[in-house]
Amino acid sequence: QVQLVESGGGLVQAGGSLRLSCAASGFIFSINDMGWYRQPPGKERELVAGSTSDGSTNYADFVEGRFTISRDNAKKTVYLQMNSLKPEDTGVYFCKAEVKPTRWSGFRDSWGQGTQVTVSS
Repeated sequence: QVQLVESGGGLVQAGGSLRLSCAASGFIFSINDMGWYRQPPGKERELVAGSTSDGSTNYADFVEGRFTISRDNAKKTVYLQMNSLKPEDTGVYFCKAEVKPTRWSGFRDSWGQGTQVTVSS
């Protein structure tokens, strides 16, 4: 079993900042891509930012330079620093990791339970 536990969500005023963390634990041989997704109220889940194991990153257009994804491979943790938050950034933020549980298994997607981010105007 692989567990991803997010933390750092909360209520913040527009223009404020939050830092999300997601720690992976359990049966993990290696982790490939890690990323953050969000689901705004009444909308589909969408990619926010991604990070490959070799350090490459990618961002959704709506990030506009406000967010930074980073990871600590030794801690099996991915972070999302969010600055200049807007009310439209409100939603449940999920982390995802491509995990190889054993040496002999393939990579599988694992998801966290989500953390609520609410940005007030």
